[in-house]
Amino acid sequence: MSTHSAPPSRSAQLRADCARCFGLCCVVPAFAASADFAIDKPAGRACPNLRPDHRCGIHTELRERGFAGCTVFDCFGAGQQVAQVTFGGRDWRDAPETLPAMAEAFTVLRPLHELLWYLTEAVTLRPPAALRAELDRARAEITALTESDPTRLRAVDVDAHRARVNPLLSRASDAARSPGGIDRRGAQLLGTDLRRTDLRRANLRGALLVGADLRGVDLTLADVTGADLRGADLRGADLRATLFLHQAQLDAARGDVRTGLPATLTRPAHWTALALTPVRNPARAAAPTRRGRRR
Repeated sequence: MSTHSAPPSRSAQLRADCARCFGLCCVVPAFAASADFAIDKPAGRACPNLRPDHRCGIHTELRERGFAGCTVFDCFGAGQQVAQVTFGGRDWRDAPETLPAMAEAFTVLRPLHELLWYLTEAVTLRPPAALRAELDRARAEITALTESDPTRLRAVDVDAHRARVNPLLSRASDAARSPGGIDRRGAQLLGTDLRRTDLRRANLRGALLVGADLRGVDLTLADVTGADLRGADLRGADLRATLFLHQAQLDAARGDVRTGLPATLTRPAHWTALALTPVRNPARAAAPTRRGRRR
C-alpha cells in the first residue's frame, strides 16, 4: 500500500494552508497603522509578530492586539502554491535572495486563486451546459497559469483575466437567481438599515455594506460577490444559500449563533462573544420566505 497521501482536491487547494506556507501574507503586503493594523510595515519586510517557524506569535490575540486586518485576509491557497509549487519548498529564510521573486509570484497568484475560487463556486450552481463549458475552460486556463514558473507569472495580466471571468460569473449568478430580486450592484449602503428590505435573489455585487444592519435578513440566493461586509450586523441573518459568499467576508462582519451559514464556511470565533439580542425582520414577517436550494 502506498504511504503517500492523496493530492489535495481543487477546493482544498483554494483554502489557505498556513502550515505549508512561509508566512507570505505576513511579509509581502504593506501595513499602514490604522484601525486594522497596529503598526506600519513596509512591503517585503516580515511582520515583527512572525515567528521563525512562520507562525504568527499573536494569532489568538490578533483582534485584541490591533491586527483585525490580518484576521480577514484570505490568500485562497496562493501562499502554499507559491511556497510548495512555484518555489518547490525553498524557504525564503534559508535563501533570502528568493524573496523578491516570491513576493512577485504571490502578488500574481493571490488574485488568480481568487478567480479560481469564484469559478469553482459558479460551477456548483449548475449553470446551463454552454455556460458550464465556458466556466470550465476559464478554470483550466487559469489553473495552468498558477502552475507557471516565476518568470512566466511575472508576465501574467491579471486584470485581463479578471475582465474575461467576471462576465461569466455574472451570467452564472443571473441563471441561479432567476427570477432575480432587486439590483443593488455597487450600491453605497454604508450603515443602512436593511431589515425591511427583501434581499432574496438580490444582486449585491460590489455593494458597500460596511456597518449595514442585516439582522434577521434572508439572503437566500443573493449574490454578494465583492460586497464589503466589514462591520455589517448579520445576527440572525440567513446566509445558508447566499451566492459567492467567502470566509473573509464573514470574518469581517458581525454575527451570532443564529446566523445561518453554508456548510462550507466556518462561524468566526469572535462572533460567539456578541450578546444575543432578539431580532425580528419585518420584511420576512410581511411575506412568506421562498427557500432556494443551493445548487
